[in-house]
Amino acid sequence: MTLLRSLVFLVWLYGTMTAVGIVWLPAALSSRAGAVSAGRAWTRLALWGARWIVGIRVEVRGRERLPPGPVLVAAKHQAMIDTLLPFVLFDQPAVVLKKELLGMPIFGWYARQMEMIPVDREANMAALKAMLAAARTARGDGRVLVIFPEGTRQPIGAPPDYKPGVAALYRDLGLPCVPVALNSGLVWEGRGILRRPGTIVWEFLEPIPPGLKRDAFMQAMEERIEAGSDALLPPALRAPRAREGVGPS
Repeated sequence: MTLLRSLVFLVWLYGTMTAVGIVWLPAALSSRAGAVSAGRAWTRLALWGARWIVGIRVEVRGRERLPPGPVLVAAKHQAMIDTLLPFVLFDQPAVVLKKELLGMPIFGWYARQMEMIPVDREANMAALKAMLAAARTARGDGRVLVIFPEGTRQPIGAPPDYKPGVAALYRDLGLPCVPVALNSGLVWEGRGILRRPGTIVWEFLEPIPPGLKRDAFMQAMEERIEAGSDALLPPALRAPRAREGVGPS
């Protein structure tokens, strides 16, 4: 039954993406806001399907920790749904994503229209400069910037693998960084089609103020995200430090 529900949801997920992509095309052509509204509509349809087809609910915690104005949000990444949630949590988020995703039909075109921030992980310094330039523009527009610092989905229990791009954004933009803990991998396979009933928690943690040195920032961010994400798991799946009683900061 889980497999059947997962297959039905897969059809729903990509079917609604195609439908929204067609229906919202005039609005998306007119402005970035129009394209973002399409992303928000698809996300809401995806969450509706997740709840009523496979039994997945989403709980958001810690909204009060978000500073006003533009901010850098650095989130754990375990499943595709992590990349959709910013569209219902923020007005016009600027999400850092892999350049390869811009080549996807419908999704890639809309990502360009929404002025997402692509990064070519093979281009080194050139990619970093382009990412920073796009991020400065987004900051100037008052947008929330969202990055998944590990760069790709990590299964529960995998060793942390945080890339330095987030530190470059933090230093260059001079914004507070809000770490995000989550547990989406419990119900949504990162590399597969199975979707299981359960609750996904997206939790904003205590902000890291601007101005820290690179190493201090990276350590604070990783510790908060990892401890916070561990705390959202069943005790048997937690990392040793979480089982010893270390919680999120």
